[in-house]
Amino acid sequence: MLVGEQPGDQEDRQGLPFVGPAGRVLDEAIAEAGLERSELFVTNAVKHFKFEPRGKRRLHKRPDAYEIDQCRQWLDFERALVKPRVIVAMGASAIRGVFGKTLTIASSRGRLMPLADGAQMIVTVHPSYLLRIPDEADKRKQYRLFVRDLALCKKAA
Repeated sequence: MLVGEQPGDQEDRQGLPFVGPAGRVLDEAIAEAGLERSELFVTNAVKHFKFEPRGKRRLHKRPDAYEIDQCRQWLDFERALVKPRVIVAMGASAIRGVFGKTLTIASSRGRLMPLADGAQMIVTVHPSYLLRIPDEADKRKQYRLFVRDLALCKKAA
């Protein structure tokens, strides 16, 4: 199970997770990690697109802790249906949605963490973060780390 933060503009318009620019990055990384997207359940911790209108554009706004916690019931329901052995939490909001409290990505990234229901969680960055890195060398390095994090799923499953 892959858990993102919240739908983006394209995801909100199409009603599907990770179909915009971040979704293209995720698809590439999934393939490089040796995984099949069709075998993964992909969702978001927050189910609504929080945005600020700017003319004709809708600019993403970060969900707050209350919104993440209120949406947790739907994420818990999805987990109960899917029964994943491994959950990849991509970004801070996803971590809080899956784990129930805030953890920093830097302190918990790239390792398996046991969850109360017997599943394991892998913490990593959100693919949209990779799109915002201005330095190309750093972007490539962070992308390789992202692929490495996703590849942990295969070893753990």
